[in-house]
Amino acid sequence: MKAEISIVVIACNEADRIGHLLEHANFADEVIVVDSGSTDATVALCEAAGARVIHHDWMGYADQKQFAMEQAKGQWILNLDADEFVPEELAAEIQKALASAASETAGFSMPRLSYYLGRWIRHGGWYPDRKIRLVRKGAGSWVGDGLHEKLMVDGSVEALSAALRHLVYRNISDHVTTANRFSDVYVKSRGGAGPLFLLSGIPHTLGKFLECYLWKRGFLDGWPGLIIAMISSGYIFLKHAKAWEAAQNFTDYPPSPEH
Repeated sequence: MKAEISIVVIACNEADRIGHLLEHANFADEVIVVDSGSTDATVALCEAAGARVIHHDWMGYADQKQFAMEQAKGQWILNLDADEFVPEELAAEIQKALASAASETAGFSMPRLSYYLGRWIRHGGWYPDRKIRLVRKGAGSWVGDGLHEKLMVDGSVEALSAALRHLVYRNISDHVTTANRFSDVYVKSRGGAGPLFLLSGIPHTLGKFLECYLWKRGFLDGWPGLIIAMISSGYIFLKHAKAWEAAQNFTDYPPSPEH
């Protein structure tokens, strides 16, 4: 018998990207979109495509994704982000794998291929970026903090070979804004740090650039590979600098100038 598949996704103001997900979702038996208050056309687009839209106030990534997964009716649940979509080759592989899945199989992982600045990025640490996204109903749960949520599976996980597609950032500004936001979340969870931590950010920053651009061959992705390495290394230094800043006693207004 054909396995029933539910696609679940959380969204907020994703009208410019979620259309790709909806267009490639016809292999699933249902699509559930948990919207946390979109003010653009996200809800209308999803409803027009036949998705079931549920409003749910934002709870954080892990809790919001857990809520979305609990709304699914299918035997198998495919967890997607609004900027991801399933190409035909992955959809076919999913259907074939589920048709022959052993009873002890609780989930499936898949590589993820990201599109950025006009090309699919295959180096620099961005690929294969394997994720567990497909889980048997009742066998998985989302855990994690504000930076790194993860789908935990109770049972064996099999590997798929076709790649999930990811429209990772809208542009460089979106990339930089995300790095800035994530560094704020990091410092909020870590707290302040002294000057030695700030100084240690220098070799860490350089090491991150070398890792992304040389060791993981980001240079093979052309100019986007260089931009990725620079922003990734800058993110590392931002974490160190903001942690140092948080430990200082800076005031909103400068003292009177000394003469």
